[in-house]
Amino acid sequence: MTTLDLAIIGIYLLSMVGVGIYFSQRNRNSEQFTTASGQIPGWALGLSFYATFLSAITFLGDPGKSFGSNWNPFVFSLSIPLAAWVSSKLFVPFYRNGQSVSAYSHLEERFGAWARTYAMLCFIMTQLARMGTIFYGLALTINALSGIEMPLIIIIAGLVIILYTVLGGMEAVIWTEVIQAILKTLGALMILGLILNQVDITEIWAIAQRDNKFSLGTFQPEFNTSSFWVILLYGFFINLTNFGVDQNYIQRYHTAKNTQEAAKSIWLCVLYYVPVSFLFFFLGTALYAFYDLNPGLIVELKQHVSEEKNIPLGSIKAVDYADRVLPYFMKTQIPKGLLGLLLAALLSAGMSTMSSGMNSSATVFLKDIYLRYIQKDLSPQKQLRVLHIATIVIGCLGIVFGISMIGVKSLLDVWWKLSGIFAGGMLGIFLLGFIAKKVSNVAAKIAAFVGVIIIAWMSFKDNLPENLQIPLDGKMTVVVGTLTILLAGTLVQQILKKR
Repeated sequence: MTTLDLAIIGIYLLSMVGVGIYFSQRNRNSEQFTTASGQIPGWALGLSFYATFLSAITFLGDPGKSFGSNWNPFVFSLSIPLAAWVSSKLFVPFYRNGQSVSAYSHLEERFGAWARTYAMLCFIMTQLARMGTIFYGLALTINALSGIEMPLIIIIAGLVIILYTVLGGMEAVIWTEVIQAILKTLGALMILGLILNQVDITEIWAIAQRDNKFSLGTFQPEFNTSSFWVILLYGFFINLTNFGVDQNYIQRYHTAKNTQEAAKSIWLCVLYYVPVSFLFFFLGTALYAFYDLNPGLIVELKQHVSEEKNIPLGSIKAVDYADRVLPYFMKTQIPKGLLGLLLAALLSAGMSTMSSGMNSSATVFLKDIYLRYIQKDLSPQKQLRVLHIATIVIGCLGIVFGISMIGVKSLLDVWWKLSGIFAGGMLGIFLLGFIAKKVSNVAAKIAAFVGVIIIAWMSFKDNLPENLQIPLDGKMTVVVGTLTILLAGTLVQQILKKR
């Protein structure tokens, strides 16, 4: 990287901190920190949601998947409109009519403190897993381009995010996400433009058709492999968790001026994200065609991966270096100066998701832990202090998780597995309380216990003897876990009624 590239990145990072400093002038109490006093317009909130969806996992993982295999993961994006419809009709009015900014306080009213605590812990673990995965994705790219050690990259990026999130609260988070949403979309378009300047789109189409790159997976009703239906079900349940149970999203519903604006923001997110997700998958396919036509240009990357993973050079497959192909292209094919802009776009892809995750996790700590178990009577100023400290702690834990993920094989696969483990429990308990109105506390406890057992069984099936493994794809964990809790709760309640 040149001095110009580094200067551009530096200016971007300083501008994010500047936004935090600007909004710190109005960030004087816990309500402002957590909900921006309910003054965010729907269009900005929609861009904020979109920016959260479009993380470094999307920026690197989606092109990596289409490069290394096919478009099967794109089915995840196709599930978002259905989840958005359910959420805008049911969940947004439910939360907006509630009195608490916490997504989990109503679970205590419905089932007791254990349900609130269980969902809250699942959420925090999900956020730490998400932040860790994104930190690693950022570090992977910047390391490939600059040679800077990955732990150092994670630490610097983490500290910047912590700084502007602590200073500006939710208002700074949302408005930085608006900037970041625009920046990373333009970055993806610029990369694709550079590829199309060297490879004709008809060549991309021909090569992709030859190697079956546009496949969405088998349409057969198979659930032991990553079929179309497995990804669709996984996507629907994960996105239902995002829009309906995730504090990260629920909290931002309260930042909107009214319920209508909050619901509109979900549909704006869908409108932005689905086409851009298509763009990222096409970007990976375009990279595949580019290197298929220019195999000599990727020899260096293959050699590096061969040495790092101890795989014979002749045995290296596209999937072995798929997550690294975009950073490698940026390093070798993008003009100086423009590289700095694209790295800023990549940084924005990661920072947007992590800043909202830090803010929402701090809010959960305050509302669901500190005010619930430690000190109930706390002034707004002291609440703000707790939020600041919690944001710093959560951010530092995210940095630790990011460093611990260095060396994983597939960014997207890791995130999908981790999210599946934690999301099933959250969504199952919530839907049990939301749908099954007559299910008692006792029935819900038993259902949650059974659900946790099933989720753990499916999550770690590879460590079990073959005869004890559930013959389902790992992405079905969130689906089976959620349905298990729903069905077990309903069944146990019927048994209790008869006794």
